[in-house]
Amino acid sequence: MKKLVIYPPVDDLRLQRILDAAQDMVVVNAADQATADEAIVEATAFFGKLTPQLLARAKKLEWVQSPTASLEHYLFPELVAHPCQLTNMRGLFYDVIADHVLGYVLMFARNSHIYLRQQMQSRWEPVGGEDARADFVNGPGQVNAIDRGALHLADCTLGIVGVGSIGGEIACRARAFGMHVLGVDPVRREIPDVLPEIWPIRQLPDLLASSDFVVIAAPHTPETEKLFSAQQFQQMRDSAYLINIGRGAIVDLAALSTALEAGQIAGAALDVFEVEPLPADHALWGMENVLITPHVAAASPRIAERHTETLLENIRRYINGEEFLTPADKQKWF
Repeated sequence: MKKLVIYPPVDDLRLQRILDAAQDMVVVNAADQATADEAIVEATAFFGKLTPQLLARAKKLEWVQSPTASLEHYLFPELVAHPCQLTNMRGLFYDVIADHVLGYVLMFARNSHIYLRQQMQSRWEPVGGEDARADFVNGPGQVNAIDRGALHLADCTLGIVGVGSIGGEIACRARAFGMHVLGVDPVRREIPDVLPEIWPIRQLPDLLASSDFVVIAAPHTPETEKLFSAQQFQQMRDSAYLINIGRGAIVDLAALSTALEAGQIAGAALDVFEVEPLPADHALWGMENVLITPHVAAASPRIAERHTETLLENIRRYINGEEFLTPADKQKWF
């Protein structure tokens, strides 16, 4: 008989929805460690925070559902080696994170990151100064600092590193703004009607050299850790902006700080960091060409419901012997 153990326990409302989806499957909503230790022995499925100690007691485990989309903090060697199928919570955040990314892009394109700081100083000054403003107002056909400072998005290329559900949605939104879009990914090779060709990771240097905005939407894996360091910033255009909404471990912050200070790239927008919170004395806080948000790109009132629906759908598929909605490769961490 199939048996699902949940630990830590879920609330009563969520539990009832799980029971409804589980049908005849036994469900144990373990209130404490002792209950989880006892129940896991005969469990065929598990949802929650699995530990090496719990896994060691399991005799019949077939499926583990992670409560998170990212797996770098969930996996451990014994779980990777175990024959059970792991599923995660990917696909919950694709649209809200894409919105966050395009917010960054628009701020840089329209110099809003500069004007917001000037607003705090009650300072009326177009980018390039008042002379540029006069040129802009007084004469057609004049090239001035306002024209140079603002970017026309339809003239820009956005490169995406990691074209999964989030990267794919970023591509859709960028195309809606008329941007040219490039992408690299270890698995995906196209998105019909959006991105007809996605390059393999070995072509990352080509993407960096061609992009006005470089967006990291990749997970943290052994292959992506510190994927962006001094060499990658040297390969980017000095007019390009880096955006990271993937994982902080992908970007070497010391190398990024150096690149920004040296003018190797034009700016950066960061929602995730190697160390969180970002230390108060870190140089990035004081850089005018840097946007910092505190790991909130996925914030949305829709996420809790999507989280539950993903769990329920995987339960339905498990009891019916169907392919899971969100299977994960334990070796690759995604």
